[in-house]
Amino acid sequence: MTGSRDEGMNGVPVVCFRAGEGGSVNRLRQLEQFGQSVWLDYVRRELLTGGGLKALIADDGVKGVTSNPAIFEKAIAEGAEYRDALEMATRSGETDPERIYERLAIEDIAMAADQMAGVHAATGGRDGFVSLEVSPRLAHDTEATVTEGRRLWRAVDRPNLMIKVPATPAGLPAVERLIAEGINVNVTLLFAVGVYREVAHAYRRGLEQRVRAGQPVDHISSVASFFVSRIDTEVDAILERRMGEAASTDERCLLEALRGKAAIANARLAYAAYLELTASEHWRVLEASGARTQRVLWASTGTKNRAYPDTLYVDELIGPDTVNTMPPATLEAFRHHGMPQERLMGNPEEAREVMARLAAAGIDMEAVTARLLEDGVRLFDEAYGRLLGAIQRARRAA
Repeated sequence: MTGSRDEGMNGVPVVCFRAGEGGSVNRLRQLEQFGQSVWLDYVRRELLTGGGLKALIADDGVKGVTSNPAIFEKAIAEGAEYRDALEMATRSGETDPERIYERLAIEDIAMAADQMAGVHAATGGRDGFVSLEVSPRLAHDTEATVTEGRRLWRAVDRPNLMIKVPATPAGLPAVERLIAEGINVNVTLLFAVGVYREVAHAYRRGLEQRVRAGQPVDHISSVASFFVSRIDTEVDAILERRMGEAASTDERCLLEALRGKAAIANARLAYAAYLELTASEHWRVLEASGARTQRVLWASTGTKNRAYPDTLYVDELIGPDTVNTMPPATLEAFRHHGMPQERLMGNPEEAREVMARLAAAGIDMEAVTARLLEDGVRLFDEAYGRLLGAIQRARRAA
């Protein structure tokens, strides 16, 4: 199976999935040998109604789907496949763009979850999930996030749904409470290793509450979505400024050598923390009750710097018990020329050395990751605002 971007109506790019040449080695399928699941970071109605997702499941072994307001915003603003649904909403008298968006999103997510149901069953509930995000406007409100998570969980009513909650200070207690209620959670916008540890502890505490209450935990799943490429984008920009201010050629060369290194090193340290946490006594007790580990999911894996390989954030992060959610272009690129080989289990000391060199260069990674979390919440909120605006315009046109 291969993918491409064709020109759709009015010249708008549309992602198309086509059957590939028979007999070729599918590199995406090979990731299964290393314990990594491939999820698709993309959803829109034509992918679901046109057989695209079913083909990705059958041919490429795609085992999950993630979404966010930015993806929905592009689909509704650029495509025509939501026109009938928007006309129906208009005829029904619905005028609130948030309610219209929610109706469309729930329909799409439920449809995707049904198409993923076979994967969910075949993997014993380990994969086959589809994620739906709470409103980014609730990122700093714990109670509202919990209430919204519960409501969306009931509305979609599929066991292979994950509710996406941002890893903000207000989001972490919401994660714990939703897990304690038996709701699957995708914790998103993770940038810092320290925050990842807090997320893992919130997941563990939610499970422990259920065990103490005599409730089952063997059906609950969660992923910690650790963002990758955005870290290099931020750190590289700082390095380039420092290179312009460098007092010597040697200093400039040392800074140049660090470009494109921060994101992979940061991710490897997060994975090392995952291995440490899942080997702890706390986790062994939960595992004996049937609990599943909260896998690290690599997000933001599309390469933003054209100087770097377009499969960089897949090639370098292949390892057991992980998920990589890829946008269509990255999925296609890896299928074509990715390098399926385990690289994640290397010496974490190398990653710590990169971090030490970045610190010596005056780069404060805690400040960088805190800024990225703040920016991530803001960007999702802005995308949500554009989404509602696009719905209003489309509804008026309908």
